[in-house]
Amino acid sequence: MFDFYFWTAAAERALKTLAQTLVALIGANAVSVMELDWPQMLGVAGTAAVVSVLTSLASAPFGNSGPSLASEGVIEPEKDGEVAP
Repeated sequence: MFDFYFWTAAAERALKTLAQTLVALIGANAVSVMELDWPQMLGVAGTAAVVSVLTSLASAPFGNSGPSLASEGVIEPEKDGEVAP
């Protein structure tokens, strides 16, 4: 459950959440990129990323081996290092 593949998928979700939050905050401010309050925006986006990781941890006991409540699983490589289809 809490192996390398779980943490890789959880980190990917958190990074996507951080990026999506920044895009939403940039779009919400109809001003120049230079005039944005970057420390505050990064703080909000970082908080969203932490919430994403906590959601992944809370979802871990349910469903498959991935950090999601959905029935998706984490694809683990085969013994020779290639990912199975």
